[in-house]
Amino acid sequence: GLYGNALQAASSEGHEQVVKLLVDKGADVNAQGGVYGNALQAASSEGHEQVVKLLVDKGVDVNAQGGKYGNALYAASSEGHEQVVKLLVDKGADVNAQGGFYGNALHAASSEGHEQVVKLLLDKGALSR
Repeated sequence: GLYGNALQAASSEGHEQVVKLLVDKGADVNAQGGVYGNALQAASSEGHEQVVKLLVDKGVDVNAQGGKYGNALYAASSEGHEQVVKLLVDKGADVNAQGGFYGNALHAASSEGHEQVVKLLLDKGALSR
């Protein structure tokens, strides 16, 4: 289906309490599958900052690869979610990780015209090559 698992579905839709319940009952925060790749990428692409925080606090791999965006930072950058981008970078997301249609988060944000995200990524060391 569209989502690889229930956690990814709840994360994509921003249902923080459902995400918490699923994780508390043993859902794997790093499980792969579905169009987004994993729950973190789903939440990041939709700008659900609180869900992203919850997943990060539960030990999700912020640099996991997969899905249509390649990684969570690319997903948030491509969609212009500045606060999610900041959170991911602060939690160790690789600003130069490769993946997705545009190649990396900076290229995606630039292509989509998200100026503040571009500035943030450059300030955090993203390479514009």
